[in-house]
Amino acid sequence: QVQLVESGGGLVQTGGSLRLSCAASGRIDSSYTMAWFRQVSGKEREFVAGISWLDFTAYYADSVKGRFTTSRDNAKNTVYLQMNSLKPDDTAVYYCAAAWHGRPTNKSPGGYNYWGQGTQVTVSA
Repeated sequence: QVQLVESGGGLVQTGGSLRLSCAASGRIDSSYTMAWFRQVSGKEREFVAGISWLDFTAYYADSVKGRFTTSRDNAKNTVYLQMNSLKPDDTAVYYCAAAWHGRPTNKSPGGYNYWGQGTQVTVSA
């Protein structure tokens, strides 16, 4: 069993930055790929970024490429999402997810075994 807890969401103005954290506990190890998704009420959950737990390879949705960076600290079992140049369209609930033996390029929510509770990010115009 794996537990994921996100933090770091909040309200920020257009052009601002936020850093989200995802603390993982339980049976988490290098077999898990980690990812970030986001969801706006009434819409499907959208892939944002994925990172391999083993070799640090990261992948991004086109909509965030060049603005968002995901990284991880194995010693702390924590994954981060640094979000810069935020836009109102980035407003959503952001979720951390884990996939056992998954691929960081997997953009389907169904491919992930564990999810955090989500953290709200609101970008004002």
